[in-house]
Amino acid sequence: MTDWTTRPQPLDRSCWAFAPGWQSSPDDIIAIGGDLEPSTVIGAYRQGVFPMIVETPEPLLAWWSPDPRGIIPLDKLRVSTSLRRSAKRFTVRVDTCFADVIRACANPARESGWITPEFIDAYVKLHELGWAHSIEVFDPAGRLAGGLYGVRINGLFAGESMFYTQRDASKVALMFLVRTMRETGMTLLDVQWCTEHLASLGAVEVQRTRYLTLLAEALEHPE
Repeated sequence: MTDWTTRPQPLDRSCWAFAPGWQSSPDDIIAIGGDLEPSTVIGAYRQGVFPMIVETPEPLLAWWSPDPRGIIPLDKLRVSTSLRRSAKRFTVRVDTCFADVIRACANPARESGWITPEFIDAYVKLHELGWAHSIEVFDPAGRLAGGLYGVRINGLFAGESMFYTQRDASKVALMFLVRTMRETGMTLLDVQWCTEHLASLGAVEVQRTRYLTLLAEALEHPE
């Protein structure tokens, strides 16, 4: 089990703020612009918002709060018998090669790639400050076979992206993450959107208002 008991480094207040009443916006994108400084990014997650590039004639930094929102209830993760067998082939580690994981997730050959060099730099910095974490899956030869990364704030883990180069490796990372969250009393695993793949693993959709309630409860969990 990973040791997430070390408190992340404190951050200054961001100079940016979302417009009042954004929670009632019918749009998934609730702001454009700003920056990727640690205080800005973590401040956004605390409010239920995350950054992602939007493709226009020129890529723009957008701030998203999807409605509905995808989450994985920690007691609903679907783990097949074949996946449990597959997991025995791998070794799982935490925070030993964060930069390698995010770069693998940013592979430009992947469909709908959005993780730019600026995002890599920003999240590596968050990792160095203790806010972002990676779950890493290695094969018997010691090669990185898959993993995921995201941001942890108290009882929230905001999953950002996952990858695999060997079958089931990213699912094994997710299994480990869910088990660790349950063992440490965390309550909310945010996956942003409920894709068909994530739904097959137990992800569900909740309305934005419900997500913000779950988020407030998760943030009450001690660091």
